[in-house]
Amino acid sequence: MKREDIINTCVEHKHALIFAAGIATAIVGKKVLESKTVKDAATRGMATVMSAKKDAEACFQDMKENAEDIVIDANADTKKEIYVESKE
Repeated sequence: MKREDIINTCVEHKHALIFAAGIATAIVGKKVLESKTVKDAATRGMATVMSAKKDAEACFQDMKENAEDIVIDANADTKKEIYVESKE
């Protein structure tokens, strides 16, 4: 068979080749996803994300508490200004 004949045959049956490639990809993908290495990497990744979420929540809580303190201090200063007695 000539090279051109092989190429022409592939072009004629390209849908069958695409289907076969899809099946092969699914089989190989399933094996890769079931591997211990991928599971370990996914577990480490999830642990990292959960740790980052916990740190972000703690940082947000600190910021919230600081903002509340600032509001309380600002309100206290405003109240002092309102109730200042004149020296007359």
